[in-house]
Amino acid sequence: MPADQPFVRHEGTVVLLMLLFGFLTTPVLILYGVRGLLRARQAVSRAAILVAGSVLAWAMTIGLYTWGLLHLFIADDYTEARACDAALGKSLVGYDPSFVPLRFDCIGSDGHTASVVVPSYINPVLAVLVVCAVTLTAFAIVRTKERTP
Repeated sequence: MPADQPFVRHEGTVVLLMLLFGFLTTPVLILYGVRGLLRARQAVSRAAILVAGSVLAWAMTIGLYTWGLLHLFIADDYTEARACDAALGKSLVGYDPSFVPLRFDCIGSDGHTASVVVPSYINPVLAVLVVCAVTLTAFAIVRTKERTP
């Protein structure tokens, strides 16, 4: 948090562009992954199943991140201030926003911080999904390279 701007928020244009990306990418990846699973079932190919699984894991990751961004986008100044007052119970001295991990922290006069607006389950589930997606992608790459001469 910069000292000259204690109430800095997430950049609205960036949030809007990331929402647009998430809203467009998630359904495309879901369709591609389901189509890949259907084709892999017919061909009985483990490599194709891993590719489709990794695509679906990335779709879930992007979709959940977009869901968290949507909470930030919908929250206005009044909602954020009320949530901070309810969470801190003290005087508010600033905000500490972050895109990774996705959060909106309120800073109290005693230095205590509280995360509000973004649901608390978003970041832990995102961490698990990212690990799954990266692992499946790595396995898919290895398996695909094994099959090609």
